[in-house]
Order: sequence, then structure tokens, then C-alpha cells
Amino acid sequence: QVQLVESGGGLVQAGGSLRLSCAASGRTFSRYNMGWFRQAPGKEREVVAAVTWSDLSTYYADSVKGRFTISRDNAKNTVYLQMNSLKPEDTAVYSCAADSGRNGARLYTRDSSYVYWGQGTQVTVSS
Repeated sequence: QVQLVESGGGLVQAGGSLRLSCAASGRTFSRYNMGWFRQAPGKEREVVAAVTWSDLSTYYADSVKGRFTISRDNAKNTVYLQMNSLKPEDTAVYSCAADSGRNGARLYTRDSSYVYWGQGTQVTVSS
């Protein structure tokens, strides 16, 4: 069982930066493939970034590539999403997710591949 708690959201002007954190409970955090998703009002949830548990490979959606960076610190049971050059279209509720912890290193991009979810944190980018 893993519990995920996001923090770091807020209101920022276009061009600004935010760093989201996702703190996980559990002793085996290092075995979970992790992902960040977002959902804007009236839109479906979409993957933003993902990171594997072992080789730390990463995936980014085209819309955030070059602006966002996903990373993890297994010693702190935390995964991060550094967001730079933010745009109004990045406004959404951002949630982190963990898979079952029983898989090999995988970059999952579908929300159905994840088992555990945080409550989400609001990011609002003003123009």
C-alpha cells in the first residue's frame, strides 16, 4: 500500500516556474514506477511525465518536453516535477501516481496502468 501526497501547486504568471513534490509512504517506494498527470476543467486526464523505478528513464508529453523535468529521490520517498516556462494552458490539477510496485522498469503513459493516486494539487498560470 502506498499513500501519495502532492504539494507545491499555486498561482504563477506565464513564464514562471513551480516545483511539485509527491511524498510517498511505504518502505518500498524505490520499486514503484511513477507518473505525473494533469486534468484541466472539461478535459480528460492526461499524462505529463513518467519515471521508472530502476534505470530512471523518463517520458514527457510533447506539450511539456523541454520545459518540465521529472525526478525522484528514493531516499526521501519523493518524486518531483519541475515546471519551467509555464503557459496558461498548463493550468490544471496535477496528480502523481504509482504503479503496483510489482512490475519491471516501465514508462507507463496510461492512467489505467497506475494503482495509487494522490489527491492532486492545483496549478494556475495567469497570462
